[in-house]
Amino acid sequence: MATPTDAPPRTPVVEMTGITITFPGVRALDDVDVTLYPGEVHALMGENGAGKSTLIKALTGVNTLTAGRIVVDGKEVSFSGPAEAQEAGVAVVFQEVNLCANLSVAENVMLGHEPTTGPFISWRAMRQQAKEHLARLHLDIDPSSTLGSHTIATQQLCAIARALVVDAKVLILDEPTSSLDKDEVAELFAVVRELKSTGVAILFVSHFLDQVYEISDRMTVLRNGRLVGTALTQDLPRSELISMMIGKDAAELESIGGGVHDSGVSRTGEPVLHAIGISKRGSVEAYDLGIHPGEIIGVAGLLGSGRTEAARLLAGVDRTDTGTLKVKGAETRLSSPLAAVHKGIVYSTEDRKKEGIVGDLTVRENIALALQASRGAWRPIPRKELDEIVERYMEALDIHPRNPGMLIKNLSGGNQQKVLLARWLATAPELLILDEPTRGIDVGTKAEIQRLVAQLAGQGMSVVFISSELEEVLRLSHRIMVMRDRAKIAEIDNGPGVTAATILSTIAAQKEESHV
Repeated sequence: MATPTDAPPRTPVVEMTGITITFPGVRALDDVDVTLYPGEVHALMGENGAGKSTLIKALTGVNTLTAGRIVVDGKEVSFSGPAEAQEAGVAVVFQEVNLCANLSVAENVMLGHEPTTGPFISWRAMRQQAKEHLARLHLDIDPSSTLGSHTIATQQLCAIARALVVDAKVLILDEPTSSLDKDEVAELFAVVRELKSTGVAILFVSHFLDQVYEISDRMTVLRNGRLVGTALTQDLPRSELISMMIGKDAAELESIGGGVHDSGVSRTGEPVLHAIGISKRGSVEAYDLGIHPGEIIGVAGLLGSGRTEAARLLAGVDRTDTGTLKVKGAETRLSSPLAAVHKGIVYSTEDRKKEGIVGDLTVRENIALALQASRGAWRPIPRKELDEIVERYMEALDIHPRNPGMLIKNLSGGNQQKVLLARWLATAPELLILDEPTRGIDVGTKAEIQRLVAQLAGQGMSVVFISSELEEVLRLSHRIMVMRDRAKIAEIDNGPGVTAATILSTIAAQKEESHV
């Protein structure tokens, strides 16, 4: 177990001491200490629900302290909200992009700091200043363009640019790379290093361990709202970090899904779902895919390769323009996700915030949504039956807090993802399509979801598993469908000789014949 190291001989810019925050029935943080120094990248690590977001909200005035004190630049503070914190030099970029898509890039970047001439906004000066701030992120886009016309990755960079408009002493980056590709991450890290060299203290939150080890100088680990320890990154092996985060030996993770691709899957009978030449214009080119009982089909490809678009056709989310879908040998047309549910096919979206959870409904209500929709509005689920279903899946998936009446928006991201899985599993599907089910969640919860997928397949359920993490796809899949440029370019039988390099070389090949 790592122990706190001696503090560098510098004056801290932020000292958080004895931070305790309680909500009704929940102690979210319990006596946590964190210190941030100028010119340092400090990683805040922990599982979903460990208290990371709560700590950030405490620093920025969103959450009120139950106990403890916060000192910024030598002065004890009690911010009333993020705006006041920003005025004091504490800027934050949250995981979910919080911008106005209908406004221009310049309006978003300069929001609250618009240059004026008398009582009027100077639009030309605003666009010029926005362009300069974007240039710090090496982002060359038209500041007068509508923000919503750009990719999520570009919008994330614009959110970071907005945070840098103030002369920040502290920059908090909460999962800033979750929507960025490899090149964009490299650009962001170049900016982070530049800011670090000017003396900015950076609090970095990420579930990507490679990125954390690449960019951070120190780490603080939380678990269940308590401080586990603080250590220099160079002194903390990954296995020990994982053990600190989840309270289990990291070796347990290596066994997840072990041997899945070696397990026998019969492909002699009718597939649960057979796609023949299905496509959608401008979305994904025609492809074939047969999915058999108990089989896990991994879908691999780079950002924008068409992974999601291909999956949406299988689940009736988008309608096909060409081709045929057969369910257990019978030709069918999936006109909607509900039609797919009636055929035993469910789809869990990659965007759990916008397309998955309903934030203002309870955990119980969110779990019930798909099952109730499949039965129809005039056949309400009896309360006793619903409570039994909810209790069963909250127990099976280890959803915390174990409170079905809690609003789902108040759960951590990992627990929200578990609720989505519970929603679809409650319909007893035969084919479960999971689109990035472990994105943005902690190592421990990711392990639980991977283990669940392997168990479901072992019980005969078919699974389509989409992930941008190739190691995850390789660990779980029997077969792998490889996508590039919105087209299926290969289908690979998984096995000991198949590695991430195999997938990447396939993607990089100039031409590859698709085969079923």
